Amino acid sequence: MSNTDNIPYDAAEFAGKRILVTGGTRGIGEAIVNRLRRGGALVLATARTIPADGKMELFIQADVSTRAGADHVIQTTLDRLGGLDILINSLGGSSAPSGGALALTDDVWQQEFELNLFSAVRLDRGFLPAMLKQRAGVIIHVSSIQRTLPLWESTLAYAAAKAALTNYSKGLSKEVAPHGIRVNSVAPGFTETKAAERLIERLAAQAESNTTAARQNLMNSLGGIPLGRPNRPEEVAELVAFLVSTRAASITGSEYVIDGGNIPTV
Repeated sequence: MSNTDNIPYDAAEFAGKRILVTGGTRGIGEAIVNRLRRGGALVLATARTIPADGKMELFIQADVSTRAGADHVIQTTLDRLGGLDILINSLGGSSAPSGGALALTDDVWQQEFELNLFSAVRLDRGFLPAMLKQRAGVIIHVSSIQRTLPLWESTLAYAAAKAALTNYSKGLSKEVAPHGIRVNSVAPGFTETKAAERLIERLAAQAESNTTAARQNLMNSLGGIPLGRPNRPEEVAELVAFLVSTRAASITGSEYVIDGGNIPTV
């Protein structure tokens, strides 16, 4: 049981809201989808892989890091829902090789930006006309604390793309706020998703230690987490749920860090 299971929530808070979550079948994205559905929203998830629950009526299979994939998601969402109230760009990640800047080819840089920046830009551009017409909407960009704490050996291109996403998010918010649309970003730190759990298990096996020691070593390698543990996906989802709710009606153009105190600066 996660520490968010006992948090009270309104089962009708998002009733009637049409929501799209990218990267919605795993990790933080999956947690966001589940939280908003518990709040009564009609939530479509999109990802490259089919969800384990097989609920295809609530899923769009596509690679939104490509122009064709993004266009497919935009058109399918509008066809199914007739519009969109909330867009959550949760998709992100890195497949870049380790080895520092000289290991990153043009293709690697392009792939990292397609996944972590351009996917959000294209979807925003596709859904904004309808939001502008209805003079209402919320857009969330899931960035990363790597935008200020890049791990040069392994996440330099990812970090640069996320920094660009944060900057873009701020600029977009100023443009569309007068039209009733709020735009915010969320910057998670190390979050213990199922993928992170598998990484910790591999590190423990390689070091012939246990997962507690491997988790601590991983946190230490990131500069330490004062809270003493990684985020849980459900905690990030709870922050996103607040930001897309009417409780945050005057919040726009902001970025919220959720990292257990990992970032050491103000």
